[in-house]
Amino acid sequence: VHAINPIYAPHNIFLKCIATDTSQYDLWGKLICSNFKISFITDDPMPLQKFHYKNLLLGEHDVPLTCIEQVVTVNDTKRKQKVLGPNQKLKFNPTELIIYCKDFRIVRFRFDEAGPESAKKVCLAVAHYSQPTDLQLLFAFEYVGKKYHNPATVNGIDPGGGGSGSGQQTPLFETYSDWDREIKRTGASGWRVCSVNEGYMISTCLPEYFVVPSSLADQDLKLYSYSFIGRRMPIWCWNHSNGSALVRMANIKDVLQQRKIDQRICNAITRSHPQRSDVHKSDLDKCLPNIQEIQAAFIKLKQLCVNEPFEETEEKWLSSLENTRWLEYVRSFLKHSAELVYMLDSKHVSVVLQEDEGRDLSCFIASLIQVMLDPYFRTIVGFQSLIQKEWVMAGYQFLDRCNHLKRADKESPLFLMFLDSIWQLLEQYPSAFEFSETYLTILYDSTRISLFGTFLFNCPHQRVKQSTEFAISKNIQLGDEKGLKFPSVWDWSLQFATRDRMLFHNPWYIGKSAPCVQNGSVKSFKRTKKNYSSTLRGIPPSLKNGLINEQEFLPRRNSLILKLKPDFLQQMDSQANSMEQYFREWFSKPVDLHGVILPRLSGTHIKLWKLCYFRWVPEAQINNGGFITAFHKISVLTDQVDMLNQSLRQYKSSSSLQVNCSELDQSRMYFRANGLNDNAGTPDFLSSSFPFSPIGNLCRRSILGTPLSKFLSGAKIWLSTETLANED
Repeated sequence: VHAINPIYAPHNIFLKCIATDTSQYDLWGKLICSNFKISFITDDPMPLQKFHYKNLLLGEHDVPLTCIEQVVTVNDTKRKQKVLGPNQKLKFNPTELIIYCKDFRIVRFRFDEAGPESAKKVCLAVAHYSQPTDLQLLFAFEYVGKKYHNPATVNGIDPGGGGSGSGQQTPLFETYSDWDREIKRTGASGWRVCSVNEGYMISTCLPEYFVVPSSLADQDLKLYSYSFIGRRMPIWCWNHSNGSALVRMANIKDVLQQRKIDQRICNAITRSHPQRSDVHKSDLDKCLPNIQEIQAAFIKLKQLCVNEPFEETEEKWLSSLENTRWLEYVRSFLKHSAELVYMLDSKHVSVVLQEDEGRDLSCFIASLIQVMLDPYFRTIVGFQSLIQKEWVMAGYQFLDRCNHLKRADKESPLFLMFLDSIWQLLEQYPSAFEFSETYLTILYDSTRISLFGTFLFNCPHQRVKQSTEFAISKNIQLGDEKGLKFPSVWDWSLQFATRDRMLFHNPWYIGKSAPCVQNGSVKSFKRTKKNYSSTLRGIPPSLKNGLINEQEFLPRRNSLILKLKPDFLQQMDSQANSMEQYFREWFSKPVDLHGVILPRLSGTHIKLWKLCYFRWVPEAQINNGGFITAFHKISVLTDQVDMLNQSLRQYKSSSSLQVNCSELDQSRMYFRANGLNDNAGTPDFLSSSFPFSPIGNLCRRSILGTPLSKFLSGAKIWLSTETLANED
């Protein structure tokens, strides 16, 4: 895939892209608007631009239309400014166009050499195409329509694939067999795949196939479904090896039947448990922030990161960040999920997540719980299958929550907050996750690319209904297909070349087993708890607002840290409840990367995801530093280890095994070692925003150094050693 051809006639005009305050590095070029993206094309040399990865669908200065949040036109001479909506008129001649993006970018263009009418046309075109009034006007429909009419001419994209670009398929959970495999993978013996919703006959916001207790007959499900909001009856999410299950359901709207139906559902879940354990119900609406509160926090966070000059807010940055409540909400979701992990893992009871409609907070909590409990969901394919299962197929309203049609009343960044929570776990336990924070950031970006059907709809039924209507209007013959097949976001080869996809891989990750050569044959080295370094865990949380109380500062077993309270176990409060005991014991042991992981929740452990929120703010970036420098060193070291393993295998193995080793010629790391003794320094182009914000990016002014470095350089002028010597 090299590009997507614009379907509408493009509007183009010569203009200048503002790069810096001094205008020294402004670029001249042409702005093209299609129904997929706006593209800024320039022939000017860009000595300061160093882009680190290339999206095959988007150029260096392209913005997908679904990523545009607001279009603002400005007239400098008349001092007028207008926010443009669709089908609006522009009474003044614009001298500047400002585009506010959902990924925190601000892109500015000036019409210094363009005629007034041309400037008006391009502003109105961007406003019109970026704010479609109907779902079927989004680019994916037009693209797939062309694909069905003439498959050979549309870039060779195979719609509907779930591949990751590496040959491993992500289950889409659109079929009976995908759910059945998940039941077998988790060992859920008391559960079955239900097909009662085939053709969406029962509920339009549930998938056609889902898992229910084996003791519930289809006839019972049909009868009970009328009592649930949206007819969203209880659906199974996951099973623990001890038999306890994770279930989610909407609230029961029939007050008269509520107690009776609730009891029958709980009895069925109990019968599906091998020990017939009780059911623990969690009302998410009562114990977590709602989607409106999360949206309000996000707006404050965006204002802090985007709208105000960074250097002007630096003095009060921490208090301003706290006032957004964003990190507070992230902590509350992590904390509640950890408490439910305790119920499943320690108490051996099944957990039912209850929510009004059962398609917002329950997506978030169900996914977090499974990531904490199941190492499969901490791999790339496993994590993608989790999102497909708990968000896409379970009816999370991506169309409304991502606000693809610019109807702000239902917008809420719940999915972003979920990815933020996963990033918090990745930050705390880097060796437990196969994917990197770059992967999480690109995944967030992909929700706003309107080619993929994955994050385009409110539910699977909407995809089928809307695409069928579109197919009829365009005379597309569907045959036996249930609606059009849109390209899947999980086929990353559509967006990135093989080398760029290596940025997804976390070099710290420790897999389930590592190959080892012994007596000329390859054997599998199984890691156990004793093989893990106790230094991986770090200090257990000891501050307020965490799961562990202040006095519960436990040293780790076999730790190098001095035992501050050797008689602590004897002094432990005998009245501490079992949940506190569970967390206390867990944090006192070395981490098992392939077992349960729990979040640290004290103030020092919940951090701002800077790569995602600060990547377009040069003032907040660290040139030649930040997390990426460690990423670079570890990647090179990991590549050297792979090279050494390959050399050992080629030396000791038979000729038949040498053929298999040829597969290792391609490194899995983005940064590769030149040899086994490679001691190369950190590349000059690295910054804490890698791989997103280029040096001298076009979105905001570009400066060298931060306000702090400005202060330090200025301090040399007025603060001399003589002044210091005269101080008392």
